[in-house]
Amino acid sequence: MKIVDVTLTLFSWDDIPATSYGAHTGRFSGASKLGLLSIATDAGITGHAFLGSAFYAADMDGASLIRYLKPILMGQHPLDRERLNKAMWKRVRTTTVRAIGAVDIALWDLAGKAAQLPIHRLLGSYRNSVPAYISSAVLASPQAYADEALYYKSINMAAYKIHPPQVWREDIQVCEAVRKAVGDDYLLMLDSVWSYDYPAALRVGQAIEAMGYYWYEDPLADADIYNYVELRKKLSIPIMATEYPASGLDAYAPWIKERATDFLRGDVAVKGGITTLVKTAHLAEAFHLNYELHHGGNSLNNFANLHVIMAIQNTEFFEVLLPAQSQQYGLLQDIQIDSDGMVQAPHGHGLGAHIDFELIERKKLAVLSA
Repeated sequence: MKIVDVTLTLFSWDDIPATSYGAHTGRFSGASKLGLLSIATDAGITGHAFLGSAFYAADMDGASLIRYLKPILMGQHPLDRERLNKAMWKRVRTTTVRAIGAVDIALWDLAGKAAQLPIHRLLGSYRNSVPAYISSAVLASPQAYADEALYYKSINMAAYKIHPPQVWREDIQVCEAVRKAVGDDYLLMLDSVWSYDYPAALRVGQAIEAMGYYWYEDPLADADIYNYVELRKKLSIPIMATEYPASGLDAYAPWIKERATDFLRGDVAVKGGITTLVKTAHLAEAFHLNYELHHGGNSLNNFANLHVIMAIQNTEFFEVLLPAQSQQYGLLQDIQIDSDGMVQAPHGHGLGAHIDFELIERKKLAVLSA
């Protein structure tokens, strides 16, 4: 079996509501572009992945994927993923981690289809379901967060995570309002998206620690290992870092060596695909650390994340990022959460998702192939 073609179909994503998760996204709305990556073989099997998100359009990565990664893939056996993965990472200075991740996902999808198995079965399944937690956007008031958390508690979601205004006093007020609304026993997390200096991070950390929050995510700048080490000395609440910068497996080593975080973190878009996530989860397991997966940025990436979750021991949750209209697009049916707040393992071959090819054709903007 050989790869005979690699194409990226750009299609429009319209009617995205006004949304913000912090300074790293700004406030976005309106339209974006997704890309459907197709890796075709002479055996008639095609692997797919999506590239892009509601705030990071696929054409920002797409041209470099075709120019620098397609030549590596053409004529190669698609099941030689490890060799192809190494070759792609050698071109990370001319393409992007997101592009590498999309190719890696499509190769795994292709492998699952060839074997007629879900990807998590190829990886070695560990579980059949996982609890889902809700992850907020930045909302208008403490009461808006409290109302949202209370609603999702009422429908059995496992936990609620706050993306706050990112002004430390206001953030504490939000956290207080949410804890008061849901009671002492419901799991809450805070994701401050790299917005504090050390003194503010300590103040907020001490406050939510006293409120019984479950974890404290990304309070400091994404590469500030020195101050993460210092922060861990002062707090007992578990700290989560390493979601960014976009990077591969070796970026995790200093965080483990310096004991700068209690969890490792990542997703298929910003860490280079399924291959990196599985390696990182096993690395974390060796140090008795959890590897919690971040939202994937688009619907098909979330299927890829879900397969990894089903195949590793050291993770607890599946993240559901709100609002859905800024996260879900391009599939006939997105990932479902059952009445118990659980997400079930996909059963279809490969990614097991049903892509809405008619929508993609109707919204098609361009096809990148050379």
